[in-house]
Amino acid sequence: MDNLFDLKSMTGPERQEQVLRLLSHQPRVTIAHLCELFGVSEATARRDLELLADQGKVQRVHGGAISIRQAPPEPPVLLRSSEMADEKKRIGLAAAQLINDGETVFLGSGSTVLEVAQALREKRCLTVITNSLLVCNTLSASQGITLISLGGMLRQTEMSFIGHLVEQALNELRADKVIIGIHAIDLQQGLTNDYLPETMTDRAILRVGKQVIVVADHTKLGTVSTAFVAPIVAMQTLVTSQGAPLNVVTTLQSRGIQVVVV
Repeated sequence: MDNLFDLKSMTGPERQEQVLRLLSHQPRVTIAHLCELFGVSEATARRDLELLADQGKVQRVHGGAISIRQAPPEPPVLLRSSEMADEKKRIGLAAAQLINDGETVFLGSGSTVLEVAQALREKRCLTVITNSLLVCNTLSASQGITLISLGGMLRQTEMSFIGHLVEQALNELRADKVIIGIHAIDLQQGLTNDYLPETMTDRAILRVGKQVIVVADHTKLGTVSTAFVAPIVAMQTLVTSQGAPLNVVTTLQSRGIQVVVV
């Protein structure tokens, strides 16, 4: 790319590579700018962006595209507890308010779900199913809660059980609501996590509930991680923190997903 002629004589794959290079230095590119830069039609520029979006490399927005942030690897759950602590506590309290006495609820693993468990300790006539040792420890002394623990292969960094045995048990169970955390949420790439062996367990968890509530602070929104878990519409409710991107919130709401921002 030495001069303007080089830009305007590029093939499609070469243009798409340059678009990615542009987005590594700026948050957004527009179709109008790409037309001028590469000397192509709007249809060609739009097609380049759509191909990149299909590959999960950019996110299409009106008039152009924005970069997709890759979610960083998650540290162990006990180390994450101090990250975004105030936000997680507010999310936990708000999610707990969505649970009614007498319901059966599945609580997944993770530091944000643990805050939900903390907020549920005084609930009455509640049945809680979980694959998280930390949730079990939190709720073990709660007199009003019937606690069902699922066993399997221990994932030590999360202090949770995953794998075939958990998935088999989940086939036999049903819950009114499922509350799970997720590592990354993207409008196009859906719900993703960073640990491939846990993916099938996550999917089995999503299937047991009439309603799926995802709890995730605002830093998880607009990011993508390694392992695809489910499309955005797999959740009915998202409880997140202030700072959630407005375009993400409004798009989720337009798709019938309740978004609670606390």
